[in-house]
Amino acid sequence: MDAFDTAYDEFDRRVHQVGDGQWQDGTPCTEWSVRDLVNHLVGEHLWAPFLLRGATLAEVGDRFEGDVVGDDPVAAWERAGAESRAAFHRPGALDGEVETSGGPTPAAEYAQQMISDLAIHAWDLARGIGADERLDEALVGHVAGYLAPRISSWRSAGVYGEEVRVGADADPQSRLLAATGRRP
Repeated sequence: MDAFDTAYDEFDRRVHQVGDGQWQDGTPCTEWSVRDLVNHLVGEHLWAPFLLRGATLAEVGDRFEGDVVGDDPVAAWERAGAESRAAFHRPGALDGEVETSGGPTPAAEYAQQMISDLAIHAWDLARGIGADERLDEALVGHVAGYLAPRISSWRSAGVYGEEVRVGADADPQSRLLAATGRRP
């Protein structure tokens, strides 16, 4: 859970740095503005407590589709993130399975997916708002290790873009971002 907490903190810090006039600014996820990116993460974290309690996709339904941040994206993130974080930290939360769009998934695997999403999107958000883009080194190593055996299949599924070439002397964060189709 250390990696989850670090990734959460990285994203949370950037959300709190978004200026009033930056919500419609672009991000490296070209289809998403800053607001859209935060909306995506809020939506994911609204799902987490339900899934970790054993709810099915049908039981959750479409309640978290569309705009889930409303007039106050920061407050929406704070609420969703706090509930998600508590759900992941609940004793035994990572012992079972959750239902995802990919089918039954070990809860520990689901946590790893959320860690990766928080970390990569923390960088996307930082780039979008012109904030410090440097991620925690241990987190970068953790996410890179997790993604290494999965990146090709996730790229084929459209989760990530084509790998961007970086020099042999690129630092670990640049290599991770490039592997996910981002230009560091």
